[in-house]
Amino acid sequence: MKKIIKVILIVLVIGFVALQFFQPKKNLGTTSTEDFLVAQQVPDDVSLILKNSCYDCHSNHTRYLWYHNISPVSWMINDHIQDGKHELNFSEWGKLDIYDQITDLEKISRETKHKEMPLKSYLLMHPSAKLNQEQIDRIEAWTNNLGEQLLKKSAN
Repeated sequence: MKKIIKVILIVLVIGFVALQFFQPKKNLGTTSTEDFLVAQQVPDDVSLILKNSCYDCHSNHTRYLWYHNISPVSWMINDHIQDGKHELNFSEWGKLDIYDQITDLEKISRETKHKEMPLKSYLLMHPSAKLNQEQIDRIEAWTNNLGEQLLKKSAN
């Protein structure tokens, strides 16, 4: 019985080590004129909130921590990033038409207000990304204001 446990343990360790050689591609794009923070005039306080709480999963610029390089965590993180970018990619903001931008601003406001974003699983590993009520109110006010500006622009 001890021999079977020992063999299973050795196989698991070898499997874990072998898994480390298969890592997903890193999300390390460059900043372009399409990026939200470049395409829009974003106040510094809002920019800081977005970079700290949103950009890791919703842009082409993820800040990787040491444990992001360990499989299977690396694959879980990659999955979160791909899902986040599918929903909203700040790095490609300028490619969206004005109505999609307005819709995304409404979603940002609603999801932060209802504390659906950032995800709880993200906050477990990044507690500094948690938004306080003042930050939530600031995001809501700013996204609503920008949405109104874009709506007026589209009417012209």
